[in-house]
Amino acid sequence: MPTALARLPRLTPAYVGGVQLGAYAARRWLAPAARERLLRRCSTNVDNLLAGRWDTLLTSALVVEEPMELPYALLLLAVLGYAEYAHGAWWAASVFAYGHVGASLIVYGGLRAARAGERTRSAIDVGLSYGNYAVLGTLAAGLPRGPLRTGACAALLALCARPLLSRRAGFTDAGHLTALALGLGLGTARGRGRRREGGPGSPQ
Repeated sequence: MPTALARLPRLTPAYVGGVQLGAYAARRWLAPAARERLLRRCSTNVDNLLAGRWDTLLTSALVVEEPMELPYALLLLAVLGYAEYAHGAWWAASVFAYGHVGASLIVYGGLRAARAGERTRSAIDVGLSYGNYAVLGTLAAGLPRGPLRTGACAALLALCARPLLSRRAGFTDAGHLTALALGLGLGTARGRGRRREGGPGSPQ
């Protein structure tokens, strides 16, 4: 029992709760114009990164535009909390950061290459979704080989690809698919490494 209690997630509730409380505080105590300035300053948009504000790769994961709806907050707690419980806080945080930063930079590069318009270049781009998709993809790709892993990965890819088929698709939709792909790639590589170490009989 003490061991099980020691493994209970601590970083995930603190992180998700802190972001949520910060969003409530900003909405309650900041004027709309001040809140928008804060969000734009924290965004990983093209203008900020071109200006050398690389700290936004961190700050963008610490704020959200509006307080998160309960189902989404619970989903974050479930995905990130399970990752922390099963693999440890450092592992979960590292995969989250890898997906968040990696997807943000790839989207940034794509928008620059596409010569995005001024509105897109200065858009608000904050939140936890890139990191969450990366963790989810890594967990799915790390499942034992078989129909469950294939179905989970296919369902996640379909979920992320569907918004891109809409005329209203935005760069964040591409970012979600990118983050998921990064997570799937990481999980697959990790599984191959385990199989090489464990030999043919490895469950992975």
